[in-house]
Amino acid sequence: MTPLGIRRLILTRHAKSAWDDPTLDDHDRPLNDRGRRSARALGDWMASRGYEPEEVLCSSAARTQETWSVIAGAPLEVRPLIRIEPSLYQAGAERMMAILKTATMPTVMMLGHNPGISELAAMLPGRPPLDPDFRRYPTAATLVVDFEVDAWDQIAPGQGRMMDFVRLDGRI
Repeated sequence: MTPLGIRRLILTRHAKSAWDDPTLDDHDRPLNDRGRRSARALGDWMASRGYEPEEVLCSSAARTQETWSVIAGAPLEVRPLIRIEPSLYQAGAERMMAILKTATMPTVMMLGHNPGISELAAMLPGRPPLDPDFRRYPTAATLVVDFEVDAWDQIAPGQGRMMDFVRLDGRI
């Protein structure tokens, strides 16, 4: 549970998607096996650290929804409110920030795509992680950032405190 006066964002790029069917529209691509393993490991990582989203803002793309579905199979205690947000698909950082400001629960997970997600991740914390891959924000990368505000519409760039960063794109 997030303390009073704190909003926590778990910002996740979808896990690795499959490219083996050239007839599929980009929006409809599922995860590949490596992506499913990474998403499963991410769910376990979140559960082990108590990062339990109460609300999930998820792009409508198949790979983001599947990433969440696999994460949700981890031993998480909270069953969050799920919002599939079509405008998160290929959204830039400003659009993602606007959607985040509509969140209602204290702990929110947002699942999206590059380049928007890496741009949003770079602008949120006062001090970004030292990880050399942070700016690239590889598949299954996840930033946990806290904001000392009472509501999501009060957040601003540079205001967040980086709590954790992990990248699980095949390193499991």
